[in-house]
Amino acid sequence: MIFVDTNVLIDVSSNDPAWADWSQEQLDLAARNEDLAINEIVYAELSVGYTTPDQVDRLLISMNIAVDPTPKRALFLAGKAFQHYRRAGGTRTGVLADFFIGAHAVIADAALITRDARRYRIYFPGIDLVTPIVN
Repeated sequence: MIFVDTNVLIDVSSNDPAWADWSQEQLDLAARNEDLAINEIVYAELSVGYTTPDQVDRLLISMNIAVDPTPKRALFLAGKAFQHYRRAGGTRTGVLADFFIGAHAVIADAALITRDARRYRIYFPGIDLVTPIVN
């Protein structure tokens, strides 16, 4: 299984002029060998751009992406990583979603396709990332 970060889905669904091609290429490459998945956090973030759950569900079906429920171990790991972030001086409060996404990928032993690798690399050493640049 390969997890997909929200930014990649938004790139493709909005046809982002800077990132849609890269993001679609990564999804296509990943889907050749693995199942693609997101968790509830990515679903919630993605839903901001839609008016009904059916619209989000249709998009995910068209992209052949499943929603994988977040296991408790990943929730616990996300909390601990966020705690580490705050103790290290992190002040942003809107970053907890990234910790849920990263922890889920780690617990599932899955790669994560993302354009925002910096926080994942710092707080989840060894996570397998597919990213266009090293942040």
